[in-house]
Amino acid sequence: MEEILLYFSLKYQGDFDKIFKALEQKEKVDLNLKEQLFKTLKSRYTTLISDDYPESLKQINCPPFVLYYHGNLQLVNKKCIGIIGMRRPSSYGVKMAKKFANELSDENYVVVSGMALGIDAIVHQSAIENQGQTIAVLGSGIDYCYPKSNLKLYQTLKKNYLVVSEYPGDLVPRKENFPRRNRIISGLSESILVVEANRKSGTMITVGHALEQGKDIFAIPSRIDDAPGCNSLIQQGAKLVLNVADIIDG
Repeated sequence: MEEILLYFSLKYQGDFDKIFKALEQKEKVDLNLKEQLFKTLKSRYTTLISDDYPESLKQINCPPFVLYYHGNLQLVNKKCIGIIGMRRPSSYGVKMAKKFANELSDENYVVVSGMALGIDAIVHQSAIENQGQTIAVLGSGIDYCYPKSNLKLYQTLKKNYLVVSEYPGDLVPRKENFPRRNRIISGLSESILVVEANRKSGTMITVGHALEQGKDIFAIPSRIDDAPGCNSLIQQGAKLVLNVADIIDG
């Protein structure tokens, strides 16, 4: 059954709805196509029914049928926190991202983010520089680095940490893949820390997934003339964070 899940995941390029439909309709496996598709694999993988599939992802709606990865999959079993935020942060946002990634790494949290420009890349890099651990969840194929400017970071994550994606091979990212990717970021994380955000953004989509999954939301207060997303979250009940103890104490 694991090979059947892998076959449909490769055939339909990780598209959850298409894979689900193929399984539901008991679509037949083309053995020649299966052989061709399996030869394209460059990454490792785990399936929804595999023993090493992340237990945390089994608890979310629409868990990926197959999770492709490079690196140390055991990191998903450690204490993970998602740290997310803007692609174009202010200097204050950059400072806070580095501070909290470093201090949470000191507390043995694994930092989970999306390897995007801005806050994502900053928290991955900060965790690495602080001898911490980090996981990147891609919205592209597992073998496709996006954005290209993060190639060095991507290579480091692949070799020494963990990169995961529900999309196989070198699939180019599509706009609709990023909101779907965000459910995996929140799914792997015990809680979410929002560093800096706009009210309508991919960051808020991740927050929505996290709330649906019953996760705690922490937010760093913003200056009132900066992006208003964090302050808005705090008004709505997210926990205001002034230091790392606010997160550890819950």
